[in-house]
Amino acid sequence: MRIGILGLGRIGAFHAETLASLDAVDSLVVADPFADAARSAAERFGAEIADSPEAVLAAGVDGVVVAAATDAHPSLILAAVEAGVPVFCEKPVARTMAEGVEVLKAIAGRDVPVQIGFNRRFDAAFVAARAAVRRGELGKLHTVRSTTLDPAPPPAAYIAASGGIFRDCSVHDFDVIRWVTGREVSEVYAVGGNRGADFIREAGDADTTGAILTLDDGTIAVVSNSRHNARGYDVRMEIHGFADSIAVGLEDKLPLRSVEPGATFPAGTPHDFFMDRFATAYRTELTAFTEVVAGARPSPCTIEDALEAGWIAEACTLSLREHRPVTVAEVRRG
Repeated sequence: MRIGILGLGRIGAFHAETLASLDAVDSLVVADPFADAARSAAERFGAEIADSPEAVLAAGVDGVVVAAATDAHPSLILAAVEAGVPVFCEKPVARTMAEGVEVLKAIAGRDVPVQIGFNRRFDAAFVAARAAVRRGELGKLHTVRSTTLDPAPPPAAYIAASGGIFRDCSVHDFDVIRWVTGREVSEVYAVGGNRGADFIREAGDADTTGAILTLDDGTIAVVSNSRHNARGYDVRMEIHGFADSIAVGLEDKLPLRSVEPGATFPAGTPHDFFMDRFATAYRTELTAFTEVVAGARPSPCTIEDALEAGWIAEACTLSLREHRPVTVAEVRRG
């Protein structure tokens, strides 16, 4: 099949490399406002260069990957759907929830699949955790812990445009909690602080946060996030039930040092980047998109899914600002 790529920054170039290596993909058509980025992709992957998103969609592509800036996501999703081209779009759907809801309304009733990029749904350990929960191996759940710790903050310009740590970082935890447990979040209470980079505080954001999520069956989920984790990129989940407990991320590249006498775990070099930790998941995710394009499966992560995680992020953002519990129903009402 022939796949278009809109946006060739860090993640777009990474997706281009992955797509070029998939057996299902015969050719790529790429576009980026920066001509050097498009030329680099053409040279590395034998891609065809188009001078605009419209030209990509008119180039006979079977599907399109949107890896452009967030502001462009709504218009590019809608353009692809209007052209009848299945689309994969990196999260978020839009900069604001209101814009995301408008995108959902605009594509309602259209028979063109849209897949949003939440790569943890394609990580082998998270997949195994979900299967264990769904098979009832853990019994009734009572506690979930989900962690995302970055080794260092992204640049100041990125932070200023990110929408905040809950919308940019924690949203991955929120999505995977929903996906693994099969439950919805009813209420949140969030805290946060700044003890690191001044530019994060100056942007009105927090560099370290914690959130307590109450799920609709009473399960308690604890989410921990930070922009500062000197030992590496730490993504983990624990799921505790009345019959058993399991964990994602307890492997030799875990960026944590044990001080137990005689302990040798973890023994490997810590993960230091999200593309390292989730390289296989990204490949599996884009393989799934080629199956969506081929009509072999429905979208494994819909706009509706992405918006549900977004509402949790909105609730946490409000909770942090106002120092109080917030229900997801409250932020939905606006």
